[in-house]
Amino acid sequence: MMVIENRFEIGEMIYLKHDPEQKERLITQISIGGNNALRYCASCGTTETWHYDMELSKEKDQIKTFNDR
Repeated sequence: MMVIENRFEIGEMIYLKHDPEQKERLITQISIGGNNALRYCASCGTTETWHYDMELSKEKDQIKTFNDR
């Protein structure tokens, strides 16, 4: 039996670490690839993008939003 340990859950709100606007996104899908690599589908409005867990954060980076102004 395979056990997958994911850092984020479907329905969880997250932020992209590299997004200067720090828009809130919703995890809508999780994909398991080769070597059990997980990718998360993050939805923001009508746009969906795929990311690895190292790109995601549960916390908004306030410094990035402040520096972007």
